[in-house]
Amino acid sequence: MKRITLLLPLLLIFTWSSLSIAAPRIIPKAPGVAAKGYILMDFDSGHIITEGNSSERLAPASLTKIMTSYAIFSELKQGHITLEDEVTISEKAWRTGGSKMFIEVGKKISVDNLLKGMVISSGNDASVALAEHIGGAEETFAELMNQYAEILGMKNSHFKNSTGMPAEEHYTTAKDMAILAQALIRDFPEEYKLYSQKEFVYGKELKSGKPIKQKNRNKLLWRDESVDGLKTGYTEAAGYCLVASAEREGMRLISAVLNTRSTEARAQETQKLLNFGFRFYETQIIATPEQALATPTLWKGAQETLAIGVQQPLAITLGRNLFDEVKSEIQLDKPLLEAPVTAGTTLGTVRFTVEGKPVAEAPLVALESVESGSLWNNLVDSAKLWFQ
Repeated sequence: MKRITLLLPLLLIFTWSSLSIAAPRIIPKAPGVAAKGYILMDFDSGHIITEGNSSERLAPASLTKIMTSYAIFSELKQGHITLEDEVTISEKAWRTGGSKMFIEVGKKISVDNLLKGMVISSGNDASVALAEHIGGAEETFAELMNQYAEILGMKNSHFKNSTGMPAEEHYTTAKDMAILAQALIRDFPEEYKLYSQKEFVYGKELKSGKPIKQKNRNKLLWRDESVDGLKTGYTEAAGYCLVASAEREGMRLISAVLNTRSTEARAQETQKLLNFGFRFYETQIIATPEQALATPTLWKGAQETLAIGVQQPLAITLGRNLFDEVKSEIQLDKPLLEAPVTAGTTLGTVRFTVEGKPVAEAPLVALESVESGSLWNNLVDSAKLWFQ
């Protein structure tokens, strides 16, 4: 296996003066978090900055609705339903307890309004109505939710309903919620904007006839302008939960805190995690498909070298002031490369390290297609290879 070690040019840091003092590379211990399960993850790299009991199965309460909305957004994207669809509210949806959008049995309401009622107002009635519209029955829709959970790699989650109302075998983990939030933001960036809305006006008060203004329960939308989602939850079994996402200076973090003691506690513990992550860590894209990481010799080809790199942008998250220490090591599957080569063909692996410790790796692919060279070039290269 051929090994090439190089320092990426974009990461080189030049010392302009022998008197300059290097910035200290001190990363303090992550703060304690008063939650039964929690996690802080970078959106782009998927790097877990800190966690605690993040794989413990816990009751999700209304965090369930993140998966409900993911499944609904998927159905919209595939054209199975539209935002303009009129949903007839069933008695089951109308009678569903917990938080409500206050819809009336027998009334026709658009998917668009029901989505807002579910995401912004956390309406259990809206969740059931949407689940029935898509699956025919809420139980069928729950199976759809579980199929999406499996596809996304949520290994410790199982859903029995669309609302998060207490039920046996209805559980998730902080880590799975972070995976789900990452997928929702990545796969449905436009729809995700719904999670940043602070209020939703729907229906009218019986006595006054005034419109009912329903507020988002995520306090951080008012306290931290970098926070733009996601979802709160509460039941007696689940405690007070919050999955949040925030973006500062191009870096997006996702946090999940499950089973805290109060609405204020879930907001404070989440803010604590986000502030720590943004203060002491940063994320950079260290390789892109447009960037050749190396140009090794190509034998028997129409050209003498081959540009190789990554097929997808590769981001890593490190403590601040550590990016000047990033090194890359390229390992080719074969010691010699021969044409023809098709763009996208996997040729090896690129590994990135900091002070000898691995921080990321990705498949190494051909960034271009190269045809076989002329008969004369092939004969010459064959002779050279014989001596190699």
